[in-house]
Amino acid sequence: MSTNPTPNAPLPGDDLASKLQRTVLQQRPSSIPGREIVQVRTIIPVGVASGWHMHPGEEVGYILAGTVEMQIEGQPTLTLHTGDPFLIPPRTPHNALDLGPETGQMLSVYLVEVGQPLATVLK
Repeated sequence: MSTNPTPNAPLPGDDLASKLQRTVLQQRPSSIPGREIVQVRTIIPVGVASGWHMHPGEEVGYILAGTVEMQIEGQPTLTLHTGDPFLIPPRTPHNALDLGPETGQMLSVYLVEVGQPLATVLK
């Protein structure tokens, strides 16, 4: 069973933390066996890309601020603005780049496998 982290705590062992500021807002067991729900706020500095990575489950997101270019393998590149939603299928490589001039902020909800790292950076 997942623990409930302290609100605004950084993600432990987060491979993306060197580039992005990612904060767990809540983490709870899902009604789907073997899955948990993790809600994360991500801040992407202007001109910074997350780097190609994937998650062990769906990512349902919303742009809180800024303009973000979202590349999702097998899909056309998206240019997302404040108020735009996005959905990334499980284990699908993707990359987010803040186009500026404003710092990008995203709210993401992950429905992921319990015990797996939230993000795996692809080299």
